[in-house]
Amino acid sequence: MSRRPRQVVVLAGGLATRLGERAAAVPKYLLPVADRPFAHWQLERIAASRFASVLLCIGHLGEAIRTALGDGRRWGLRLTYVADGPEPLGTGGALRAALPRLEPTFVVTYGDSYLPFDYRGPLEDLNAHPEAQGTMAVYPNAGRFDRSNTQVIGDRVAAYDKTSQGDERPELDCIDYGATALRRSAIEQLPPGPSELSTLQADLAAAGQLRAFAVAERFYEIGSETGLAELDALLRTSPSDLGIGDRTP
Repeated sequence: MSRRPRQVVVLAGGLATRLGERAAAVPKYLLPVADRPFAHWQLERIAASRFASVLLCIGHLGEAIRTALGDGRRWGLRLTYVADGPEPLGTGGALRAALPRLEPTFVVTYGDSYLPFDYRGPLEDLNAHPEAQGTMAVYPNAGRFDRSNTQVIGDRVAAYDKTSQGDERPELDCIDYGATALRRSAIEQLPPGPSELSTLQADLAAAGQLRAFAVAERFYEIGSETGLAELDALLRTSPSDLGIGDRTP
C-alpha cells in the first residue's frame, strides 16, 4: 500500500443515552476527558498512525462537532463530514449515506472508542488479502471489559453476534475492538436507510469474508461513566504514544 494510508471513518452520531444529562447539551464526541475534548485524543491517535483524512459521520448535535473541529489541519488531517439528516440512520445507515465519499478501502471506528494501537494494522491486512471484504481488529476479551461477541478461528472471524447474552455462546471469547477495515464494495451491499454495521459484520463473518487482526492492548470507551473514568485516569498518567510502535511509514 502507499506510504501514507488514506481514510478513517468515525461514527460520531450517537445519542449517548447511557450518559444522561452529561451528554444532553454536548455531543459525546466532545465530552471532556483529561481536560480536553475526547475528539482531540482520538484524532491525535489517528494522526499518529499516519492517516491522511478522517470522515466524520455526525448526527445528534453534529453541527457542534463540525464547529469545534473544523477542517482538521491542527492534527495534520483533512476532516470532512456527512450528516444523518432528520432521522438517525444507525451505524450501517450512516456508512451507506457516506458511500460517495468512501475510499476503496478504509477503517471505520466509533466516536466513543479510544484504541491504543496502530490503526494501520487492519487496513494493511485487508489490502494484503483481496479475497476478503473486511478485517476486524479483535481482542481476547473473555468477558472482562464488556460482553464478548466474536469467535476467531485462525485468521478469520468465524462468528460475530452482538445480541448474545451471558454464557449462551461460550465460543464467543473475543470482542470487536472497535476498528474494522472494510471495502467500499461491502457498504454498497447495504440498502439506503437505517441499518447497523454489526449486521453487516455478522454477514461477512458468516460468509467467510471477515478476517481477524489480533490486538494485545485492551480498548477504552467513553459510552459509560465507568468508561469515562477509566480513560481519564489512563490519559492523565500516560497520555502519549500508547500503542504506536516504531514502524516505518
